[in-house]
Amino acid sequence: MIRISLIAAVALLAAGCSPQTTGTASDAPMQSADAASCATRGGTMKQVGRMQSWQCVISYADAGKRCTDGDQCQGDCRIEGNSGVAPGTAATGVCQATSDRFGCNTTVEDGKAGPTLCID
Repeated sequence: MIRISLIAAVALLAAGCSPQTTGTASDAPMQSADAASCATRGGTMKQVGRMQSWQCVISYADAGKRCTDGDQCQGDCRIEGNSGVAPGTAATGVCQATSDRFGCNTTVEDGKAGPTLCID
């Protein structure tokens, strides 16, 4: 009898560690006013970041254009990736492709590199 109780307890503990697939917000795109608002702005709901949260991602028309300041872009002027460029160094970047803020990027303002930020 104790053996059966022990097996049942272990089974319940194991079930508690299993991922849930009940159609939560992380399983499907938002079906709400947020998604409608995103579409109105020309965006697409996508899972982004380490937590794969749903966010509105908008593509920018000037993506990849050379720049020396964020005022020259729809988004930020940046150097993609973990550039290793020291903050304050003269730099030229490109206009970011989308509103997705995740990943490593160095912003460029007034022709100078800012700090490199990595956002999960």
